[in-house]
Amino acid sequence: MRQPKLFCVLPDYISTPDSMAIDRHGNLVLSCPNYAEEKSSGCVVKVSRDGKVTKWFDVPVHPQTGVARNMGIAFDDNWNVYLCDNQGWSGKPELLFKGRVLKITADDNGIISKTVVVANNMEHPNGIRIKDGCMYVTNSYMNPVKRPDGKLTSGVYRFRLDEENVDIKNDMSDKNLFATFVTRNPECQYGVDGIVFDSKGDLYIGNFGDGEVWRLTFNPDGSLKSQISYAKNPAQLQSTDGMIFDGEGNLYIADFSANAIGRVSIDGKVERVAQSPDCIGDNDGLDQPGEPIVWNGRIIASCFDLVTGPDKVNTTHEMPATLVQIPLY
Repeated sequence: MRQPKLFCVLPDYISTPDSMAIDRHGNLVLSCPNYAEEKSSGCVVKVSRDGKVTKWFDVPVHPQTGVARNMGIAFDDNWNVYLCDNQGWSGKPELLFKGRVLKITADDNGIISKTVVVANNMEHPNGIRIKDGCMYVTNSYMNPVKRPDGKLTSGVYRFRLDEENVDIKNDMSDKNLFATFVTRNPECQYGVDGIVFDSKGDLYIGNFGDGEVWRLTFNPDGSLKSQISYAKNPAQLQSTDGMIFDGEGNLYIADFSANAIGRVSIDGKVERVAQSPDCIGDNDGLDQPGEPIVWNGRIIASCFDLVTGPDKVNTTHEMPATLVQIPLY
């Protein structure tokens, strides 16, 4: 097992860190929905190589809720930033179907010059990746979709980078719905979450509740060619939150429920490479990792540290919020 170590303690205006990306200057950029503090709104911060944290910008709030709850983050080739504003993550009825995908143009000082709402009315937009002029978004719930067996349906949505104000119905009629999934684990009915492309352009999706990774391939016209199970081993990988490939083709996965980081090697072997007991993140532990990223020869993991339950190692939320590092090899 690789030993996690504290990378940095986050400022007290961050209670719940989540997804990460790398900006044009090589800084780590962290999306913070701040669910643990209801009166706080979401923000995006930059982290330097030595762990110094500075706020980049506060995310434009939803006009009806008065807050932003930004999770997934990605950049396009022009360094516009895309965010999944997951308003309904808490499950409160008044917040359902208020999720957004945002496109924000901001300078290096955090001055926002333009905000575009790409999609409205999503129930649970979570992770996002960009490739070939399109963004791919995991929508962890599709609530109106009812199955005879009662199992949860979730999906991956695709939007062109120039689309605006797409009204999503969260059902099979959505023209932007690219692929659907069923979560079969009755103990954790939470759908697609982690999302990443490999070096060949195949798309990998984590079905959180099943602890399973799927590989999606494309036809020449961009349509879905195949959707096959890529990795599953409940003994080594309980849940699949954020995911990232290293330069060797190994897939690293935040095992949110188990306080662990899993790896799928290029030969398909699933292995838990780091794990912590219930802990406080500033004591070097993985405190409910939400996403890993490969950065400067190491893996940085955000510690979400909020969700509890019988299938979760985490038992409570504590401050401060943290980022943790583990060796890449």
